[in-house]
Amino acid sequence: MSTIALSELLGAPVLEPSGGLCGRVRELALTPAEDRARVSTLIVRTKKGDRLLPLSDISSLNGGVRSSSRAAQWSAPQPDGLFLLERDLLDQQIIDVHGRKVVRVNDVDLHPETGNGHVQLKIGSVDVGARGAVRRLLKGLVPMTALRPLLHRIPPRLIPWEFVDLIETDPARRVKLRISHERLAKLHPADIADIVEELAPDEREAVFETLDEELAAEALEEVEPKVQKAIVESLNSERAAEIVEEMNPDAAADLLADLPEERTSQILQEMAPEERKEVVELLEFGETTAAGRMNTQFLALDSDASVNDAIEALRNFHGAVETLSTIFLVDQEGHLTGAAPLVKLVLASYEDKLKTLAHDALIFTKAGAREKDVAALFDKYNLHTLPVVDDQGKLTGVITSDDVISLLRAKL
Repeated sequence: MSTIALSELLGAPVLEPSGGLCGRVRELALTPAEDRARVSTLIVRTKKGDRLLPLSDISSLNGGVRSSSRAAQWSAPQPDGLFLLERDLLDQQIIDVHGRKVVRVNDVDLHPETGNGHVQLKIGSVDVGARGAVRRLLKGLVPMTALRPLLHRIPPRLIPWEFVDLIETDPARRVKLRISHERLAKLHPADIADIVEELAPDEREAVFETLDEELAAEALEEVEPKVQKAIVESLNSERAAEIVEEMNPDAAADLLADLPEERTSQILQEMAPEERKEVVELLEFGETTAAGRMNTQFLALDSDASVNDAIEALRNFHGAVETLSTIFLVDQEGHLTGAAPLVKLVLASYEDKLKTLAHDALIFTKAGAREKDVAALFDKYNLHTLPVVDDQGKLTGVITSDDVISLLRAKL
């Protein structure tokens, strides 16, 4: 027997060494702290109540579960530390980190291994397709001998257990299970955003509680604005502030501008002074203006700076990577004087002045420019970045192509 379905084992008869029927399988349990893939025990319903049958006491699964010990020797269940496959997995949503989506579990394929006189069971995969659903729907209504040929004709939709992260909505249980979300954290932030948008509110919160602040911020920026707002409102102010601090200032300001004023104030109070100052300044601008869309983290150097100066500045830059396609040039008062494409630095000598690499035509916009005018400039000149200046011509921020894409998406 290469695999056996969880639904086939549930309700199966359990036989004592003498061959007498002593109960039926009610549940299969894992002990994740020890092994997150291996079934550790069966919970058997007997006349005297539920009892734990260790896998080490099972000698065979043919024609029912055959035990090498008597039911009188089995202990009563102690649920702490156990993950029950039917209760905690069947019909539950899981994150398929391999397929980058949320799916519902219809059945579980188990791999039995026989050795040293007893049986071991490991979870091989979860069935998220029609085959598992049909098997459970017709169980008890159609004899298994007649059902199996039908099931063989239904293409399986299986997710290997190693590619599954469980969604834990209860913090206490999440700690107890100790099931890692490392695989989820390795996904691209945009894929995490797609997954999060499919989840229920409490499940979204659970996912964002497991991610580090930087990845949570990147994923949050990719989420639809309505969902983004709901996630931040569900988190406590301290956790929300930790994530918002890691967001690009323009994205953080857009998010906080959509929240109730009291909630925004709570989050701002928890933020570090420097990050709070940047966001507060952006909140003062109209959301539909160039200044409301700009990022205040950019690289600007003196007009007389050299390529070598630019390289050193790049090494120490901690802002948004998207703004680095262009290095902006300013005079001593901060007025915008030029823009040098990053690609030109690669071909230049260390001693070359940045102003010799600057575009002949300097394209910029005023802080109060309307969103549609900003989008028109990007379209007309095929821009990657667009500097924003105040009424005195001083460089105050940068709009990136990502900002414009987000702007256009919000209009759809």
